Amino acid sequence: MKRNLFLALSLLILASMALAACGPAATSAPAEPAATTAPVEPAATTAPVEPSAPFEGVSVAAPNCDYGGEFKSIEAVDEFTVKVSLCVPDPAFPSKIAFSSFAIQPAEHLEATGGSPLENPVGTGPYQVASWERGNQLVFSRFDGYWGEPAMSKTLVFRWSTESAQRLLELQSGSVDGIDNPGPDDFATIEADSNLQLIPRPALNIMYIGFNNNPKVDGFDNSKNPLANEKVREAIAMGIDRQRIVDNFYPAGSEVASHFSPCAIPNGCVGEDWYGFDAAAAKALLAEAGYADGFETVLNYRDVVRSYLPDPNIVAQDIQTQLKTNLNITVKIEVMESGAFLDAADSGKLTGLYLLGWGADYPDQTNFLGYHFGAGSSAQFGDKFPDIVEALDKGAQLASDAERAPFYEAANNAIKQHVPMIPVAHGGSAVAYKAGLQGNPHSSPLGNESFAVMGNGTDTFVWMQNAEPISLYCADETDGESLRACEQVTQSLLGYEIGDTAVEPVLAESYEANSDLTEWTFHLRQGVKFHDGSSFDANDVVTSLAVQWDAANPLHKGNTGAFSYWSGLFGAFLNAPAQ
Repeated sequence: MKRNLFLALSLLILASMALAACGPAATSAPAEPAATTAPVEPAATTAPVEPSAPFEGVSVAAPNCDYGGEFKSIEAVDEFTVKVSLCVPDPAFPSKIAFSSFAIQPAEHLEATGGSPLENPVGTGPYQVASWERGNQLVFSRFDGYWGEPAMSKTLVFRWSTESAQRLLELQSGSVDGIDNPGPDDFATIEADSNLQLIPRPALNIMYIGFNNNPKVDGFDNSKNPLANEKVREAIAMGIDRQRIVDNFYPAGSEVASHFSPCAIPNGCVGEDWYGFDAAAAKALLAEAGYADGFETVLNYRDVVRSYLPDPNIVAQDIQTQLKTNLNITVKIEVMESGAFLDAADSGKLTGLYLLGWGADYPDQTNFLGYHFGAGSSAQFGDKFPDIVEALDKGAQLASDAERAPFYEAANNAIKQHVPMIPVAHGGSAVAYKAGLQGNPHSSPLGNESFAVMGNGTDTFVWMQNAEPISLYCADETDGESLRACEQVTQSLLGYEIGDTAVEPVLAESYEANSDLTEWTFHLRQGVKFHDGSSFDANDVVTSLAVQWDAANPLHKGNTGAFSYWSGLFGAFLNAPAQ
């Protein structure tokens, strides 16, 4: 718009100059002869300035809402305005779209990488990727063209270790500036050390034991699997002493889960509490289901420390022991590589029990119950339960917590009835730093610490977390280690306040919705540059979101192609292939 206005003004000035030159001369007295001067050389000829091409906005729309997803259309209204139309009201939409999975990259970069910028994301954040030595470290450099407050440190380094003792040793020796998830036994050590500081993280998470009820998984006949029997799952739920697990293997601030969602989440704990531990009743129910002598199964997990699971090896072994002692169920433990485990769980390929968990991306039931058990949830628990899905669909469309409460109560009760998983613990955790850091060293209840706002007085800040990122295209990742790395580089339309859960403008300066919360209009921040020097505009937003939404888009590739956050939060994909 500014370019077109400038062109019009230029043409107006040229036209007025031409008219002045062609008009009649003014009448005056004869002039004295002019002094003789050297002839004026003609001006150098320059090529005419080509006007900038007008902005052509792109859009993607579903023919109707029968395909089953929440999005109806995404449209670049003009260079700096994007409108999203939904099929149903969604009061949680700002919290969803603020999540890092929906960060914006240049449309041209997504095209150049074939929809898989796994190690070379191009964002608008305070840091850009400098190098990634797989298995060793990930290095970021400060982006000097950042639109906001520049990062305090010139270089940010991510390192990782699965061993909490190793992370603490690195912090104590001064080779790193901060660590994630100190071990349960390390809290007191850190608090007693004047050179260190411990910052607790609220337990907005859940660790659960999952089941898969699918009849068949890659040729495995699950109809003969005892875990496909609802009574068997209920017996296991009653036969595991969850309090014992929390008391022995979790740090301060942890608690046994009465529901899947933490009680701090609105409507998180409405409905009936989970089954209490009762070994005798569990054994009787298992016999009623036809397995009085127990059976054999497998327990899968990944050896990665998380806020919701501080020591996966010991917890797995304790569950193995409890199931054998209380129910005569023989469990074989199988540890899997992190990425392979998440992919297998998400695609419903695990056939026994498994240990997994979830940390809040934003504080709403759509992020806990909706993502895991709703219409767009993944296949990790097997076939969906219609009564759970229906209650969640209705609850998600209502604006007030009071209106939502009956539907989330019904969903929680149905989850208890069907036992797709066993909620074990809401894990307390913390972040530890060197004492005396500059800026704002913090922990985040969402696990998305921002390292641009802290420094140690040198050019380099080093962070050590539990595991290496899987990839840096977080549209198609779900693990916290990848997401935290992405959040230093890429940004979404909205975001969350540092160290908090409140939504705030980021790449959108402002936004508004219509009265029924089905149309959301975002007014973009102008003058923002991507790390490659290109300018941010509305088409980048449409493309970044559309490649996730539209399964037929040639850039719908990602890492595994699951794009689980999109389907989990927004339902079915557009043009999804037939099942």
